[in-house]
Amino acid sequence: MINTKLSRRKFFKVSAISAISLYGLAKGINLNSTPLFFDDYDEVICKKKFKLFVDAGLKDKPIGEVIAEVGKSFIGTDYVAGTLDKSMDEKLVVDLTGLDCVTFVENCLTFARCVKKGKTTFDDYKKELERIRYRDGVLDGYASRLHYFCDWIYNNEDKGIVKNITSDIGGVSYDKKIDFMTTHTKSYKQLADKTNLDGIVTAEEAINSRYYYYIPKNSIHKVYDSLQSGDIIATTTKIDGLDVTHTGYVYKGDDGGTYFMHASSIKKQVIISPEQLEDYIGLDPKKTGIMVTRPLEV
Repeated sequence: MINTKLSRRKFFKVSAISAISLYGLAKGINLNSTPLFFDDYDEVICKKKFKLFVDAGLKDKPIGEVIAEVGKSFIGTDYVAGTLDKSMDEKLVVDLTGLDCVTFVENCLTFARCVKKGKTTFDDYKKELERIRYRDGVLDGYASRLHYFCDWIYNNEDKGIVKNITSDIGGVSYDKKIDFMTTHTKSYKQLADKTNLDGIVTAEEAINSRYYYYIPKNSIHKVYDSLQSGDIIATTTKIDGLDVTHTGYVYKGDDGGTYFMHASSIKKQVIISPEQLEDYIGLDPKKTGIMVTRPLEV
């Protein structure tokens, strides 16, 4: 009997590899052929992506443009939630065929930084991903992961990877108590472990000691001229205890418009939204505005 689960997994992995090859052909880049059926599909995809980006000469472009090109190579990739939380033991999860909004942001930033550095092995990719995903760049258990995106921004700014420009472009105070994880412990199986819970309590206390800013949703159009392709967008929310509900990137269209590139839970894949950014935010009554973070040149 055919193992349909394995066949389905292979199908999506192979589809992702084929999509990269088609993207390369569209760019006029000749990718060397690589056998498709390997034990580690993600490593194969990673290597193909690096070849694509290096052959396209992205290393010499501004990092925002690199991120935009990396993001476009993921368009059509399946939206898959919860890929980082399948195991009770925290480990570096690599999944290039199923992305949620945060892992999409992390992977685009990781690939872009590796390309700019000229470090394009699979090990280089994993080291950079770990540095971005975990507090101070060190994987040390569940609580070391930057679960809250405002904390992700703060810590990656401290590491010199990004700069939070929200207040610089007209943001107003975002005064809110962040405690969603510790007030919804049943939604996070890892928090049954007291060590993990204590670590998240500590993280929330640190978050609540800081000042944050946001651009209200009806003012987003006013900052379009201040936004660049590759700027990270995090959508603030009315939901009690939660900082943001969605993340993605600014994408400046050929028509001069300001669009949103993201892993969409509604469309179930990575897309560039057809609406401009403010119109996209306006579709959800729970979204209140955005935080804007700019990746820094390597």
